[in-house]
Amino acid sequence: MLTCVIRYQIDPTKRAQFERYAQNWGQAIPRNGADLIGYYAPHEGSSTLAYGIYNIASLADYEEYRARLAQDPLGRENYEFAQSEKFILREDRTFLKLASSPHGTAT
Repeated sequence: MLTCVIRYQIDPTKRAQFERYAQNWGQAIPRNGADLIGYYAPHEGSSTLAYGIYNIASLADYEEYRARLAQDPLGRENYEFAQSEKFILREDRTFLKLASSPHGTAT
């Protein structure tokens, strides 16, 4: 299992647009095969950093998921919304593998 962490730098004056974008992904991502952990908007501290986090079984599954997401009507609409509104200034995607499992077991 891989965890994809998307780090966004957003325009702080367009936070409402980012939140709409996040809510749309909350519907489209699970529908297209990824296990969405959540989208996170700034609250305290930095007003420009936001995150999207989801799990996917493998990089091969990720490629298939991305193809489905690109064909999803809400997915396409959300991509276009982000392009037209320009609230995302930068987007970095990192894939992580859990290294601390199992949790809470005595050795």
